[in-house]
Amino acid sequence: MVVEQKNDCSREGKEQMGSRGEVFSTHTVAGKRTYFFNVKENRHGDVFLNLVESKKSGESEFERHSIIVFEEDFENFLMGFNQAVGFMRERKS
Repeated sequence: MVVEQKNDCSREGKEQMGSRGEVFSTHTVAGKRTYFFNVKENRHGDVFLNLVESKKSGESEFERHSIIVFEEDFENFLMGFNQAVGFMRERKS
């Protein structure tokens, strides 16, 4: 599996990210899938993480799946995520 990572912007470039509220964005290409990690801010100033998996499904169409993790849920989300990854790594070895 080939993994490529690219940082597109940081918080300092917030004004350049457009009207969708992105304050940071990076993506990783892993085989036929691309994973986007977008930090966004809503109009109330709340920050959240938008994780998107994208893969080609046809000539010019893409299938996209998205999950939003709110800032107040980061700790619990990461705890569950790390437990799942740990289980998968142990099972593989």
